[in-house]
Amino acid sequence: MITVYGIPNCNTVKKAITWLKEGGFDFDFHDFKKKGVTAEKLNEWCDIFGWENILNKKGTTWKKLSPEEQLVAKDQVGAIQILLKHTSAIKRPVVEKDGKAILLSFNEDQYQALLK
Repeated sequence: MITVYGIPNCNTVKKAITWLKEGGFDFDFHDFKKKGVTAEKLNEWCDIFGWENILNKKGTTWKKLSPEEQLVAKDQVGAIQILLKHTSAIKRPVVEKDGKAILLSFNEDQYQALLK
């Protein structure tokens, strides 16, 4: 079972979904905006990928945060506080297979290696 976590209007999420559909993969899509995400799930992903990789500092959501809010994200605990409040700051998509996160963002070679 594959679950793709993200937001539907994100170009990187769109690329991942297109790749999965074209490859004939069956998957569920979890929209952060509509369904949210738990601190437990964010901690799992941070443990696998590192909180610095889960927190998308290149995106517009991060850039729009006040300097005070950005300072909160100095460690995993602070980053999760920010990500729970601003789910669009989560690097996406996160792809889980059988309940375990295996992919972050979209890289066709990685998807090929881990899903085929």
